Amino acid sequence: MTVSGAWERTARGAMLLGSNGQLRPTIFAEMSALATATGAINLGQGFPDEDGPIEVLDAARRAITDGFNQYPPGLGYPVLREAIAAHQKRFYGMNPDPDREVLVTAGATEALAATILALVEEGDEVVTLEPFYDSYAAIIALSRGVHRTVALRAPDFQPDPEELRRVVGDRTRLILINNPHNPTGAVLSREILELVVELAHRHDAIIVTDEVYEHLTFGTRHLPIATLPGAWERTVTISSGGKTFNTTGWKIGWLTAPNRLLEPILSVKQFLTYVNGAPFQPAIAVGLGLPDAFFTGIAAELQRKRDVLSAGLAKAGFAVSRSSGSYFVVADAAPLGFTDAAALCLQLPELAGVVAVPISAFVSDENKGEYASLLRFAFCKRVDVLERASAQLADLRR
Repeated sequence: MTVSGAWERTARGAMLLGSNGQLRPTIFAEMSALATATGAINLGQGFPDEDGPIEVLDAARRAITDGFNQYPPGLGYPVLREAIAAHQKRFYGMNPDPDREVLVTAGATEALAATILALVEEGDEVVTLEPFYDSYAAIIALSRGVHRTVALRAPDFQPDPEELRRVVGDRTRLILINNPHNPTGAVLSREILELVVELAHRHDAIIVTDEVYEHLTFGTRHLPIATLPGAWERTVTISSGGKTFNTTGWKIGWLTAPNRLLEPILSVKQFLTYVNGAPFQPAIAVGLGLPDAFFTGIAAELQRKRDVLSAGLAKAGFAVSRSSGSYFVVADAAPLGFTDAAALCLQLPELAGVVAVPISAFVSDENKGEYASLLRFAFCKRVDVLERASAQLADLRR
């Protein structure tokens, strides 16, 4: 029996459907399975190997004991919505109404999916940066939107303003900005963010931002695009607790937006998960209220880990881009004689006992050549693990 349906365009959009109709696993599933099968150090998938702050973990345990085990309200528990609003005020001077302009979701992934599905109609264009997180392409295709991209090129991975002006046009419905950026580790300049706002006004587009790494920047403070003049009224700001509090498996995300945008998104979101993560919601609320020292501390510790791995990669012979935020650093294998990073990633467990992800997995087929020798390594691991991985990677140079 042939099983047709919307899954086909979704998989094709995410570059997971071969010309023979065979469905491939995501690059994360493939590389993590390879790490498990070979015993290699998994620097491919971006999840920490240490638990988050004890205050947050204890709050989840208390919430279970205190009976937070049934459906939360559709918008999310008030305690978390109020904590999100207070967080936006505390760090960025924003004032979202917790009852009308904050929505709790099943991770940032559901927030993105609900937003795209709610706001995009067939033929609408959605502009993203490229390389792009694969779920963007999948949901754009599911919505029957048209995916347009603006390239981020090594070594600094900043978009060309003129290319951004060319790509954003009157058919653009959404401009989806991931900042800090996965997979490149770039943090977009204020000038680029201001240009996005300018173009959104010129072409009557809505801005959607994926800011899950907002507290994980190195040497520069995160600037939400919604805080720029003229941006709030047309911006959906998305984030989550997973990266900040090392709780990626809890899947507690959120969005803030003007009510006129939030209501249509909620109308779709309520038929996806409806609600989720009841005992984890008050726990993330505790996390959002932790002292400033916690937030500066996690960024400083992650920067130290970045430096350990980046130094190890450089010593091994890679050309290493400077990561300004996120969990990831990009390394070019061309100086080592490897021009096909996708092939190298399959060999790395045997060659060095390490798993990475090729940047080409985040790039459309027609543009893969430009990124062919680039790999993404995750440094959100214990320092001793990164040191061991660095020592093993040094064998590539011999």
